[in-house]
Amino acid sequence: MTIEQKVIDWRRHLHKHPEFGTEEYKTSEFVANKLEEFGLDVHRGIGGTGVVGILRCGNSNRSIGLRADMDALRICEANTFSHASIHDGAMHACGHDGHTAMLLGAAHELSKNRNFDGTVYFIFQPDEERGTGAKAMIKDGLFTRWNMDAIYAMHNLPGIPEGQFLTRPSSLMASESSFEIDVIATGGHAAMPHMGTDPIVVGAQIVTAMQTIISRNLSAINETAVLSVTEFATNGTVNVIPSQVKITGDTRSFTDEALGKIEKAIERIVAGQCMSAGVDYKYHFNNSFLSTINTPEETARAIKAAEKVVGAENVNGSCEPFTISEDFSFMLREVKGCYILVGNGQGECGGTALHNPLYDFNDNILMKGVNYWQALVEGQLNKG
Repeated sequence: MTIEQKVIDWRRHLHKHPEFGTEEYKTSEFVANKLEEFGLDVHRGIGGTGVVGILRCGNSNRSIGLRADMDALRICEANTFSHASIHDGAMHACGHDGHTAMLLGAAHELSKNRNFDGTVYFIFQPDEERGTGAKAMIKDGLFTRWNMDAIYAMHNLPGIPEGQFLTRPSSLMASESSFEIDVIATGGHAAMPHMGTDPIVVGAQIVTAMQTIISRNLSAINETAVLSVTEFATNGTVNVIPSQVKITGDTRSFTDEALGKIEKAIERIVAGQCMSAGVDYKYHFNNSFLSTINTPEETARAIKAAEKVVGAENVNGSCEPFTISEDFSFMLREVKGCYILVGNGQGECGGTALHNPLYDFNDNILMKGVNYWQALVEGQLNKG
């Protein structure tokens, strides 16, 4: 059986048996067993269900980390092909099955060819979707137990021609943060509003004032960001002024500086509006993902490896940044590296959006991913 057919089989097996974040027990065991078959030094249970496979060749002390995510989503699959999910409500709708299979394929090929000098760390991470997996592996010693000169990751992108690569130095993807605001008042009878305090009016003023945060607190040139209020809920009814309003929402930005400004500006507005109206508040800001910031030298290496596989005409090394988010960002704050995107295809062949019940990873790009990983390792850990 060719390596391509093996990788396809692995990918379809993983797609058929999806597991949620922190519950990737069978997935991680499948990965660990394959790595051991290839002759790697395998470490299980890193950050929960994470796996690290280590491949050494030659005498160099240089090293590189390659990361793939393993978790699935809580989505009911609508596909009817033979490798569709057998678990109701669970689906690989983001392509992590393909990412895992590609990295396994690279481990297989590099263990066989060994055309490099140094150490390769194959990192299979749990729970990317909720943003806890990278932090858990880091906390469990991913970068203190093992030394890595640089770390890399890859994600598929529907709507881009299959096999085309996109990346950029600096911020490739945005941070993702959520906020929750509780406006606490006395409420009262709708016919006698003067007898109490009204959180709806205050909440409305907060929502309106928050629209000025991006336009009046951040630079229009180099601090691109998005802030969206997504929910406004009360405990009132048709003739009752509520005693509480809950406002929740989401914000994205590309730098830590912009993120800090947004967090402080929200609370400043909330505190000011609530003080003016004589009501109390609670405010919680949660940063789920940092912005994904690629370092220049490692981005150049990634671009060179991609060009070797698909040609310079199929690599965009200065793409526009994306407002989607990725928990690989936490790893990039520990070790320099690069995140790259690979086109999953267009139309019926790979064009279905991520997180869609009809999505499927495009098997035609599997070997491009395998070959990219191999070229990257051989380039950074070259024997010369």
